Amino acid sequence: MDGAVLLAFAVTLGAGLSTGIGSALAFFTKTTNKAFFAVSMGFSAGVMIYLSFVEILPKSTAYLSSSVPELEATAIAAGALILGMVLMAIIDALVPSGANPHENTQIELIGDNQSQLELAENKKLLRMGFFVALAIAIHNFPEGLATFLLVLDDPEIGIALAIAVAMHNIPEGIAVSVPVYYATKSRTKAFRLSFLSGLAEPAGAVIGYLILRPFLTDFSLGFVFSMVAGVMVFLAIDTLLPTAKNSARGHLTVYGLMAGMAVMAASLVLLRL
Repeated sequence: MDGAVLLAFAVTLGAGLSTGIGSALAFFTKTTNKAFFAVSMGFSAGVMIYLSFVEILPKSTAYLSSSVPELEATAIAAGALILGMVLMAIIDALVPSGANPHENTQIELIGDNQSQLELAENKKLLRMGFFVALAIAIHNFPEGLATFLLVLDDPEIGIALAIAVAMHNIPEGIAVSVPVYYATKSRTKAFRLSFLSGLAEPAGAVIGYLILRPFLTDFSLGFVFSMVAGVMVFLAIDTLLPTAKNSARGHLTVYGLMAGMAVMAASLVLLRL
């Protein structure tokens, strides 16, 4: 394996594992701090929504435009975005309502003494954490492949993209670890799931290099990016925001949403200076 490939894999691995940084940051709070939970969930929703519409969707359209006229590329990207939402809606509908975390967002965070009702709510919260991890892993897989191939083609541009990806992955790590941590009181379990969701990034790089690269086209990558954006938007609106809103009173969820969007906007601007 030559140095270029090793560099590309190392950069992609580092970007993916930055979810662990976000997971660690989420632990600087007590398990009963509902305000932190609401702000964190709102922040994560803001990150997902902003990232989907401002970065992933335009990137998808750019990839598609290399294969089809721009108008068609825009239409295909929009269709794939909706398809991603529909896919999540179908998955959501197939989960039995009694076990579906989307059916009941009135979740109480755990304390020292747990009633049977609290235990049931925490189980739903734990399932939500897995849904978030799954969505982020789906997002990280093609992102890892794109980062890897870009570093391989142009290290300077690829490393800049990897830094942006790492900055995005930190709040994504928070999105995964917070619900698991609040449901289980286990930092180990929360960190492990966040860490695993980040591993999808280097996994995308490895699979892309070994298997998919000869068959991967700009068109297929653009289509996947739009679908991923749809998955993230659905998850943010259907799960993260309602759960956060019902965890604390006032405008904390909205403030978290605004902060998440502001951080993503600032990071993208600073990286382009």
